[in-house]
Amino acid sequence: MKIAIPAETAADETRVAATPAAVKDYVKLGLDVVVQKGAGEKSFHSDAEYEDAGAFIAPDGPKTVAEADVVLCGRRPEEKLVKAMREEALLIGMLDPHSDGDFFSTLNARHISAFSMELIPRITRAQSMDVLSSQASLAGYKAVMEAANVFPRIFPMMMTAAGTIPPTKVFVMGAGVAGLQAIATAHRLGAAVSATDVRPEAGEQVRSLGAKFVFLEELAAAGEGGYAKELTEEQKKKQAELVSGHIRDMDVVITTALIPGRPAPVLVTEEMVESMRPGSVIVDLAVERGGNCPLSRPGEVVEHAGVKIIGHTNMAGRVPGNASTLYANNLRNFLKLMLGEEGALNIDREDEIIAGTLITHGGETVHPVLKN
Repeated sequence: MKIAIPAETAADETRVAATPAAVKDYVKLGLDVVVQKGAGEKSFHSDAEYEDAGAFIAPDGPKTVAEADVVLCGRRPEEKLVKAMREEALLIGMLDPHSDGDFFSTLNARHISAFSMELIPRITRAQSMDVLSSQASLAGYKAVMEAANVFPRIFPMMMTAAGTIPPTKVFVMGAGVAGLQAIATAHRLGAAVSATDVRPEAGEQVRSLGAKFVFLEELAAAGEGGYAKELTEEQKKKQAELVSGHIRDMDVVITTALIPGRPAPVLVTEEMVESMRPGSVIVDLAVERGGNCPLSRPGEVVEHAGVKIIGHTNMAGRVPGNASTLYANNLRNFLKLMLGEEGALNIDREDEIIAGTLITHGGETVHPVLKN
C-alpha cells in the first residue's frame, strides 16, 4: 500500500502531515511512502531526512498522489490535486467539512473516501487522534506568547527598589482546550488570570489552573461533545453585560469561542474595545470563523482606540515543529484503525470513529450532518 504526503499550499500553512519519524513508522508497517519535494521545509524537515526514513521524494503534488492508496494532508487540497488522485483512494486531513460543497463534488466525482479529522468523536478511544485538541493546545499557548510580545508591559508582578510592578491582568474567554492552555501559560508567566465560559463545569478546571472563574448561572449553555452551544438572545444580552463590566479593567483578552458549523459568536464588541486602556491587547483565536471581535482581521494586527487586536490565522502553525509532530501522530493513530494484516485497508463503517469522520464514500456525501 502506498501513502502520499503532498506539500501544503495555503499561504499560512507551515505544518506537514507526516514527519520523518511518522514515515519511519509507516515503513516499518510495510507501507510505501511518497513525499512531495519540500513538503517538510516549513516544519524544518529536509527531503534528505524523509529519504533516510525510507520515503521516496516526488517532484510535485500530482506525481506525489497519482498512485497513492492514501493521501494524508493538512488542510483541504486544491482541486487539481484531488483530480490527480486515483479513483477510490482515501484522503485524510483537516478538510473543513462545514464549508462550501464544491469540494465534495470533486471528491465524489473521483469516488474518493474522505475523512475529516475535525469530526473525530470526543471519546476516550479517540483521544490520540483528536487533531482539534492537539492543535488548540498549541494555539492557546502561542496566543499568550503573541500577546506578551505586543503588550508594552511585563506579565509578572515585580518588586524592585524603585517600586512594585503589578501583574498584568489577562482575561480568557472560553475554557476549552485552547482556553485552558492559555490560562495555564498566562498563569505561569505570572499574570493575574480570569476566565469565563458558558459551561458551568469548566469552572473547576479554570480554578485548578490558578484563575478566577467569571460566570452567571443564567448563561449555562453546554452542548454536545464538550462544545458550547449557541446562546439565546437573552443570554447574549446578559453575557455582554457580564463581560463589559469585567473587560474594561483587563490588559490582555484572549478569545477562543467557536461553535461547530456556525460563525464565531461576537464576544467583544467595538464599545468594549474602546473601554479598554490604550496599550491593551486582544488575541482573537476565532478570527478564521468571523472572529469573536468584529474589529479583528484575518492575518492582521489592527489597532483601534489604542488597543491592538491580533488576528493571526493558524495560530498552531506558528509553532510548526511541535504542531507537525502532534498532527502527524494524530493521523498515524487514525490510519492504523483501518490497517489490517499486511497493510490492507479496511473501512469499518460500524466503528464510531471511522463513521464519525467519513464525509464522502462511493461517490456520495455520507456524513449525516453534511447531507442536509
